[in-house]
Amino acid sequence: MGRVADILDGINRGLALGLRWLAVAMVMVQFAIVVGRYVFGVNSIAVQESVLYLHATLFMLAAGYTLLVDKHVRVDVFYARASPGARRRIDIFGHAVLLLPSMAALLYWSWPSVRNSWRILEGPISVGGIEAVFLMKSLIPAFCILVILQSLAILIRLLRPGARA
Repeated sequence: MGRVADILDGINRGLALGLRWLAVAMVMVQFAIVVGRYVFGVNSIAVQESVLYLHATLFMLAAGYTLLVDKHVRVDVFYARASPGARRRIDIFGHAVLLLPSMAALLYWSWPSVRNSWRILEGPISVGGIEAVFLMKSLIPAFCILVILQSLAILIRLLRPGARA
């Protein structure tokens, strides 16, 4: 089972290697927007929306990696002072009872909207924008799946005999 967890980790690690370049692209595009608008008096709704698309892609697809490297936000006031065994139990409970069911629910309830968006090839958010809202909505199930896979990898490790927090 450890090999399965390693494979699941590898998915998010590999994806993160490519996604980090989206942050660079986002800064460069935003800089070009500012220079274009204030220096040359040129503006493009589609280019402005591209920053939104880059940000959404980066945020949604990197969530699994954030969980992998344990840099997500913890809202557990007892976790910091807990013993390793208690931390392990908190983590198991959090993944099995809170995270996995909530991701499954989000995936289930968002799927009709994503499917419909693809069916009609949903157009731009704003007039003159990028005609690919259906692609941005596809990030929702991708987010859910990547977080579910990472959560399963963490659970596999937590449930092994002798596992620590």
